[in-house]
Amino acid sequence: MTEQPTVSDAALARLTGDPHPLTRQLLAPPDAAWAAAAASALPPTVRDVPTLRGFLTWYRTELLAPVELPLIRRAFDHARQYEIRELLELDAGLRAEARFQPFAAASRAVGRAQLWRLLPLRDQRPVRRYWQAVEEGRAHGWHVLVYGLVLAVFSLPLRPGLLSYSRQTLAGFVGAAGGALRLSAGECSRLWAAEVALLPPAVDQALGPGRPVLSLCR
Repeated sequence: MTEQPTVSDAALARLTGDPHPLTRQLLAPPDAAWAAAAASALPPTVRDVPTLRGFLTWYRTELLAPVELPLIRRAFDHARQYEIRELLELDAGLRAEARFQPFAAASRAVGRAQLWRLLPLRDQRPVRRYWQAVEEGRAHGWHVLVYGLVLAVFSLPLRPGLLSYSRQTLAGFVGAAGGALRLSAGECSRLWAAEVALLPPAVDQALGPGRPVLSLCR
């Protein structure tokens, strides 16, 4: 029997499209941290394609849409308005979100690594204050909040940012499972595309009613 080619790093990179150079430089977490985060978040119940598909659906409907995307939007709004206290309260409150707990350690690792990469922007008050709070143990540095912070600091459009985050996260999960399950690149692409096709309504809901589609920072 001919062996199916497994998904490659290049193929997974193509899954998420070709983001803006600024996004590639600043929004993409370090490769090692991202791979570790995706792999550690996969439950042991993911044993084959049906269980992987079930996990992806659960993640999209139970965590990404109702928790993560709204958190990114709120972090974006707080950073844009220089509402540092509210941003730190959001950071503290996420610790109590039960659905997020299996992802907590990975989220802190990726978020702090990304926040560290923002240190050259210490003149930006939200970056400086958030980093200080993390260093002093008053904040966790969750990756979703850091992502919203980056979108705000660089005046990147919110809706494309939410879509990019969702696509990259799903690609990370598919990539982590694809290697372990020895899935072909085509099978990984189909799994990913089926979930991505369902993202726009979730993103629009996170943006909230009456919000402009391309909500830019001022």
